[in-house]
Amino acid sequence: MSYGLMSAAQAAQAAARVMARCDQLAEISETPEFLTRVYLSTEHLRANALVGEWMAAAGMTVWQDSVGNICGRYEGLEPGAPALLLGSHLDTVRNAGRYDGMLGVLTAIETVQSLQAEGKRLPLAVEIVGFGDEEGTRFGITLLGSRGITGTWPESWLTHPDGNSITVAEAMADVGLDAGAIQQAAREVKEIVAYLELHIEQGPCLEQEDLPLGVVTAINGARRLNCRFVGEAGHAGTVPMTHRKDALAAAAEWMVFIEQTTPKYSPQLVATVGTLQCSPGAVNVIPGDVALTLDVRGPEDRPLAELLSVLLTQAEAIALRRGLSFSADEYYQIPATRCDEGLQAALSRAVTQVQGRSLSLPSGAGHDAIAIAERWPVGMLFVRNERGISHHPSESVMEQDVASAIQAYARVVRDVAGELR
Repeated sequence: MSYGLMSAAQAAQAAARVMARCDQLAEISETPEFLTRVYLSTEHLRANALVGEWMAAAGMTVWQDSVGNICGRYEGLEPGAPALLLGSHLDTVRNAGRYDGMLGVLTAIETVQSLQAEGKRLPLAVEIVGFGDEEGTRFGITLLGSRGITGTWPESWLTHPDGNSITVAEAMADVGLDAGAIQQAAREVKEIVAYLELHIEQGPCLEQEDLPLGVVTAINGARRLNCRFVGEAGHAGTVPMTHRKDALAAAAEWMVFIEQTTPKYSPQLVATVGTLQCSPGAVNVIPGDVALTLDVRGPEDRPLAELLSVLLTQAEAIALRRGLSFSADEYYQIPATRCDEGLQAALSRAVTQVQGRSLSLPSGAGHDAIAIAERWPVGMLFVRNERGISHHPSESVMEQDVASAIQAYARVVRDVAGELR
């Protein structure tokens, strides 16, 4: 085996293990019919225990931290060396696929397994974390695991209830965790050099380019708004078309504008009207009040803000022309997270070695890297996912793509650790 390279046969064997382990983890679910595994559930701890066994078998020291992340460390040449952190999440949405999150943890274990098989230590330690909560399925708040690592838990999270009125603090106690010890999960900045995350692409770009792997440039920022057109309800049979103040017609006009304008403004920006409620909501009444949501995302904050301004200005113009009023209330904002340029370059080198060329693309979905980037440089590697479907049982990756991902991952870990130049 060439130094820093994993042979095709070794990668194929590793990929087969990863696929089998994804299947094993998928069996750890609160329901037998479909995969659901939420934060601080018995299934969460069972998954942690199983992943911890695999980490230990790869030569790692294993522990579960105070917020429920499962962690492993493969020591470097010098004990106590700073670590390159690898990972993703082990929780799922409801009725989930088996690769979102889990694939990143299991491929990281194979990367360490390849080092152990060689009896090799790197200048940096390699740590792996299986984050306990990225999806926010149970409590409606996200990145609890990764914000435990960064030490940025808001105190209010402890009293946040789930759908059964069980608070985070109570759920922690139920599984033997101490809500008063949350800060023990936080890592000092000097302990970690950088973070790498492998994840399925939650979109179709790699499939369209016929490539197994891609390098993430940024994780999209997002702005979410509750919007409202208010006109005047009236009898569907007696109010002439030219006299109407139809709030739904105004909303429809705006929605078409959003759809047509966003791709012209920038191919990397997306905008979605996800919900629509009409009032009074009767077949024979002109809608006088329409509430709708707007979600706008992009990999750079300034173009995103500029697009949002254009969209809201147009909504106001539509309302004015039609004799209606328009209002918008922004209730959620997260800035774009730029991936580290040096890590992007290292990932691109590894991907090019494996598949001949590298494709760079943004991530439209959120990841644990968002939280980790507040403390350390982050890089992300995408793996092709059939039709880009995620958060659904139809998630599907090809075993040969996973083999390519493991080869690239093993190479970039050694590159970032200073062993490949």
